[in-house]
Amino acid sequence: MIKYAIVASLFLIIGCKDVKKTDENTNTSVVENKEVTDIKGEAEAAKNWLKSSILSYFKADISDQQKIMQNITTKDYYEYKTDATNVDMDVDGSLSLKDFQQKWGNKYNTKYAGINTGFLISAQDWTNIEVRKCELDAISGDEAFVFDVELADDGAKAIFKRKIGVVKKDNKFLIADVIEKD
Repeated sequence: MIKYAIVASLFLIIGCKDVKKTDENTNTSVVENKEVTDIKGEAEAAKNWLKSSILSYFKADISDQQKIMQNITTKDYYEYKTDATNVDMDVDGSLSLKDFQQKWGNKYNTKYAGINTGFLISAQDWTNIEVRKCELDAISGDEAFVFDVELADDGAKAIFKRKIGVVKKDNKFLIADVIEKD
């Protein structure tokens, strides 16, 4: 739960980055450099996992996408995005916008939920989704990362810019939040 709060906090202070201070002592510097190297390695692994997961999701048969989404997201984010997709829809369990904001407002910034849109992109139909950009934007500890991602569909001539929070839980990466500004 703390990891998810960390990711949410990262989105609020995305422009701020922590800088490690080093002692005059070379042993401390060596330890900190190893920690930085380990964190960078985890960030690179998270980035590769994210790109691969996004591509797998969009290349999968539409009947498998719900299950794939469930497997690559945290339980909370999956429920949150499902609720966001169904706001004011005529389906079982759908919420009004006000109810959605009350339910999730303490955990997520509902302004960027992507109300009534699909997972990762706002288009209902797509031709071929590609990951054009996936750059590390922020790190919190060694298990929470925020990526600046750009997805493109050349067939529809559409570009989708996202901030995607990834956490490491039980030795695997999961999407914990997606900021959708378009």
